[in-house]
Amino acid sequence: MTTAAQPPMLLADSVGLDFLNSLATPVDTPVDWLADGEGLLSWLRHVDLVPADVLEAFRTSAGPGELDALATQARALREWFRGFVLKHMGRTLTQAAVAELAPLNRILARDEGFGQVVVRRDPDSGKPVAGLAWEPGRRWRSPDSLLLPIAEAIGELVTTDDFADVKACQGHSCTLLFVDRTRSRARRWCSMAICGNRAKQAAHRERAGKRPRAG
Repeated sequence: MTTAAQPPMLLADSVGLDFLNSLATPVDTPVDWLADGEGLLSWLRHVDLVPADVLEAFRTSAGPGELDALATQARALREWFRGFVLKHMGRTLTQAAVAELAPLNRILARDEGFGQVVVRRDPDSGKPVAGLAWEPGRRWRSPDSLLLPIAEAIGELVTTDDFADVKACQGHSCTLLFVDRTRSRARRWCSMAICGNRAKQAAHRERAGKRPRAG
């Protein structure tokens, strides 16, 4: 197991599943992007779940070991949710799954969210446009609050996506999960550029090996 020296692999089409994929085997060696507190802050920055100024404030104000302890909590949440996903993937969730999601709801119950009415802005330019908008906010009172947007991403996955479309990459030794949003629901790989290409190369080598030699 190694810590991450590269950006996280955001290939799942779901932040909730990208969270599970923060432990992955890009080549041969497993990589954990949440191995410590700094890794957790970096992952949150890459997936844009927490404002950069909030992350920097916790980086500078956290006590010794506090962020590492938070990363331990994040890894525990990740492995609990991995068990849930592996159990239910490939079929639509039923109401009975709510009881299994109690640990998630306990985290969400800690939230100190609020909303404000603000000037509407163009999503691309950021410039003000006509009208008003509702802007959600959160009081980031302690490092533990950094788990809340992760829990929300998990909650969004289980309530808005059909678990029948949650799949595991078919690449050899690949552990990545994704939501298949293709029209035909025929996606097989975490990425065609990674596992899809490896599968093509392996198939080519196999075909080449079976060709009769010229004599």
